[in-house]
Amino acid sequence: MGEEKTKPATAGVWTTVKPFVNGGASGMLATCVIQPVDMIKVRIQLGQGSAVQVTRNMLQNEGIGAFYKGLSAGLLRQATYTTARLGSFRILTNKAIEANDGKPLPLYQKALCGLTAGAIGASVGSPADLALIRMQADATLPAAQRRNYTNAFHALYRIVADEGVLALWKGAGPTVVRAMALNMGMLASYDQTAEFFKDSLGLGEASTVLGASAVSGFFASACSLPFDYVKTQIQKMQPDAEGKFPYTGSLDCAMKTLKSGGPFKFYTGFPVYCVRIAPHVMMTWIFLNQIQKYEKSVGL
Repeated sequence: MGEEKTKPATAGVWTTVKPFVNGGASGMLATCVIQPVDMIKVRIQLGQGSAVQVTRNMLQNEGIGAFYKGLSAGLLRQATYTTARLGSFRILTNKAIEANDGKPLPLYQKALCGLTAGAIGASVGSPADLALIRMQADATLPAAQRRNYTNAFHALYRIVADEGVLALWKGAGPTVVRAMALNMGMLASYDQTAEFFKDSLGLGEASTVLGASAVSGFFASACSLPFDYVKTQIQKMQPDAEGKFPYTGSLDCAMKTLKSGGPFKFYTGFPVYCVRIAPHVMMTWIFLNQIQKYEKSVGL
């Protein structure tokens, strides 16, 4: 009798946590592949030249290991941010579908679920995101200003010790806004496109996942890059000799950037950003699909 009661309870817990576990695992696997491109994107946004110049300089001056600097922070970010956003999105959409009598959700409801999931994920993952940006930007600073973090946990420890606990959420405002924009584009477009490919075009599972993930990657990139640019500028800024920071906040950064470089300044590094974001999104969905297929095959 005890075993019969335990099994349903265990199954109920797994059903609840499975979207979070699967989301985090798929994001971490995708990050392992994309990390080198992400490093190049950050260096471009920091003004070190084109993709070719940055790649050449990194290889000549720092070696191949430089492309994986900050990997521990990237994995920690996925373990927090992607676990929370993908899990939250699936929970929210499932609840919304139940309220909609099992019918597919309209696009605007999927977008609202994506916005909410992005905000939740970014709030949870902001400390790891800050550590990632700091570690990736560290090598670009003068030797006297480098923080010399050894890994993500060392970065988090140093940030708390030197700047206080609340410093872990430095730049969290633009991080959350950027995540909301990215996830609105990524999550809503994937579900909408997958439904269209499967129900209207009659495509198979592999074609549906590949096509929908590509569309998802495009909209994630297009929606999020301006916010990503502002977020990066805020998180990597250093005070001048008088102790004054170049920006007072994300809005000030956005206005000064618009005034000095025009709207296209926000799309600095767009080709590399798109190359990094879209494949990461695609591989996240593909890995997630494979994880779900494996779970079905073993009865999880």
